[in-house]
Amino acid sequence: MEVLSPGSANARRDREVKRKLYSHRGVMEYWIVDWQTRKVEVYRRQELALHLAATLYVEDTLTSPLLPGFACPVATLFETTP
Repeated sequence: MEVLSPGSANARRDREVKRKLYSHRGVMEYWIVDWQTRKVEVYRRQELALHLAATLYVEDTLTSPLLPGFACPVATLFETTP
């Protein structure tokens, strides 16, 4: 899981450079949490690379075929503690 850092250069690094690196290293799934738009992009390995499989929003639940039984409401990723 990657939480985007502020700034367009950082977002580009996380979305492109790191995704390519992780693809090359055989990572099966990569989640990018975009705290500004409150969404999660899920990339899954297809063939030899990670491709966007889903974009999840606060009303959705994050699951993974790699983690049987895991379920995380996306809204909880953006909750703040008083």
